[in-house]
Amino acid sequence: MKADRIEISRDEQSNWLIRIQVGEEVIRRHSHESKDADEATLRDAALKIAADEGYTIDPLNIVIS
Repeated sequence: MKADRIEISRDEQSNWLIRIQVGEEVIRRHSHESKDADEATLRDAALKIAADEGYTIDPLNIVIS
């Protein structure tokens, strides 16, 4: 199944939060990458988490905020 968008941000506990949006549904997962992880590492982590959940996504639809 194809995801519409993935957003990566920091949560209140300083963990990376990955939000996978599929239509109106949003799946939230945490990534334990280091606080100073670079953009490529975060994108790879997001793609892996999405794949683990059964989703594919165009890497251009990954937003890091």
